[in-house]
Amino acid sequence: MYEEAAPPGPLAGVARCVWRSASEGPKRIVPDGCLDLVVGDGGVFVAGPDTAAWSSATRPGVELRGVRFAPGRAPAVLGLAADELRDRRVSLRELWGRPGEELAERLLSGELSPAQAVASRLAEAPPPDPAVAALIARLDAGAARVAEAVTRPGASRAAPGVAAARVEDLFAVSERRLRRRFVQAVGYGPATYLRVTRFQRAVALAPRVPGLAALAAAAGYADQAHLSRDCRALTGLTPRAYFRGPSTVDETVRDRLRSA
Repeated sequence: MYEEAAPPGPLAGVARCVWRSASEGPKRIVPDGCLDLVVGDGGVFVAGPDTAAWSSATRPGVELRGVRFAPGRAPAVLGLAADELRDRRVSLRELWGRPGEELAERLLSGELSPAQAVASRLAEAPPPDPAVAALIARLDAGAARVAEAVTRPGASRAAPGVAAARVEDLFAVSERRLRRRFVQAVGYGPATYLRVTRFQRAVALAPRVPGLAALAAAAGYADQAHLSRDCRALTGLTPRAYFRGPSTVDETVRDRLRSA
């Protein structure tokens, strides 16, 4: 069993979803560009961001609950750069010492939900980096290359209101400085994030796009071989093996594709 729900109002823009999961066997978790706060099985920890698949195994009947942060938003809440958590599972006690241990006890007892724990820290969290947020949005929108996302002609003229301000912020930052800020916020560089989001797009599209060649084209890959390489790198499986199983894609990704 795996279920997702929209984040409660206080977490709008900070979290992608809240979720709960119970499994009788190992579950393959593939990279999605996000960090999660996870509660259950006697522990509280922060997971990700991942660059390759990992196996989550819990005892039969044990339920895990969590908050999946929107890309780039976890460091402000956690007080730690995302790249320091890349490919790691770190307990709250290790992150925050005694305060983390006290919060973990409240989460495990049910006194607080994961969403409430995150919400309790928002007042002290700094606002998102506008240049990083702009680049994330443009990569999520389906840019074929990072260079295209950074330098797309006419983008600042086409984007009204707040979007225009974000694009101006993007162009005002040097490429090297933007990349460093992106790595700290997301956990890895724009090229890796683009690779991850493109694969997540393929997973979301797979149920309604027949054939791997058509799926590769629909998701923005150069060809089927490109999809195959990324699938092996990110999941450890061939596309035929991976897409034959149940989807692990974030439901919110699928919802965005349906409304596009």
